[in-house]
Amino acid sequence: MSTYVPSIIIGGGQAGLSVSYCLKEHGIDTLIFERHKVAHAWRSQRWDSFCLVTPNWQCQLPGFHYEGSDPNGFMVKQDIVTFIEDYSASFDAPVKEGVEVTNVRRAGRHYRVSTSIGEFTADSVIVATGGYHTPNIPRIAERLPDRIAQIHSSTYKNPDQLPEGAVLVVGSGQSGCQIAEDLHFAGRDVYLSLGSAPRSPRMYRGKDVVDWLDRMGYYDTPIDSYDNPEQVRKKTNHYLTGRDGGREINLRKLAIDGMTLAGRLHRIDGSTIQFNRDLQEKLDSADAVANSIKATIDRFIVDNQIDAPLEAPEAALSPPPERDSLDCDAANISAVIWSTGFHANFRWVDVPVFNGDGYPVHERGVTSEDGLYFIGLPWLYTWGSGRMSGVAQDARYLADYIAVHQKVSQSELDCSANIVAIGS
Repeated sequence: MSTYVPSIIIGGGQAGLSVSYCLKEHGIDTLIFERHKVAHAWRSQRWDSFCLVTPNWQCQLPGFHYEGSDPNGFMVKQDIVTFIEDYSASFDAPVKEGVEVTNVRRAGRHYRVSTSIGEFTADSVIVATGGYHTPNIPRIAERLPDRIAQIHSSTYKNPDQLPEGAVLVVGSGQSGCQIAEDLHFAGRDVYLSLGSAPRSPRMYRGKDVVDWLDRMGYYDTPIDSYDNPEQVRKKTNHYLTGRDGGREINLRKLAIDGMTLAGRLHRIDGSTIQFNRDLQEKLDSADAVANSIKATIDRFIVDNQIDAPLEAPEAALSPPPERDSLDCDAANISAVIWSTGFHANFRWVDVPVFNGDGYPVHERGVTSEDGLYFIGLPWLYTWGSGRMSGVAQDARYLADYIAVHQKVSQSELDCSANIVAIGS
């Protein structure tokens, strides 16, 4: 026996809640299964000092926008969790927390959803679990001495959870840079091994860069307008921070202030870590992206005759020295934080909609299998898709599509029933 629900949503974050809200507007009943609690990733996979890197005004979920007193500020972790919880309560979202979905498969014209509380069937299933599932810690980590503590960035909370001593952070994306900065501000000796993430200015010519990019339409540009959409989807986000009211992260300045930078981690041999000699190359590349963003804004200001204050060019900083290797014993390295991303894991979705990497193939969240959809993935349709500013557009599109599709399906069933009745 199974329980029938018109539409089942898997995942109780902002994406799952948003599409549930939009389907409710169409009169379609939904049920949301959340393995943990609403807003779990924000609650449990962020560090204590975490805050948004985009301004509060961008928190625009369907029917629920930020209305606080600091629209240009950056919500801290608990405020983000409260915002999403309040959103869920605002429309009495049909969430079942603590329910694990173990399998999704076709069952004729419907889908069968196996959960920790029983079997369900649905006309449509929307997977809203995002794309960051399994922490990626490279196998090379096994070569470090046992005395060195190792954690993934998703389990980092604060400097006090780590043993005394210096810390190596591997990876310079948003999480890596912000965690390295958090440790540095706490007075820890920090070593940061860089990846290829670009950086972004925070403020430029009188506005937050996010404001400029929003006015220029960058967050609404569809993925199919790019020459190589799949490569765009894999790009790392720019690093900057909303901490202390919002500012950019300039690794050259942090190096001058005492943080030790190194190129990409290359090899581990016992307590000795070797790095590629590409530190300057990576810093130059990150700077080039920041300068390109400024140049794009300059052109937009000129083309649209906008009155905006001029800004002096950024002062050149001395390049930090290249580092070939790190002796963990001599440097007193007590912990390594792997800020090396995640793997997607959709193995429980037993429907043939995935590519060779196990990632769903879709167009705006719509797969080739009628009734199976995805939402909340980075670059689902636009750069804003993975943010609270863009998920509303994705949710409305999917809800409209599902509403039309389910009406057509019902009409086909009614037609078939009439034909059978006439024939009998």
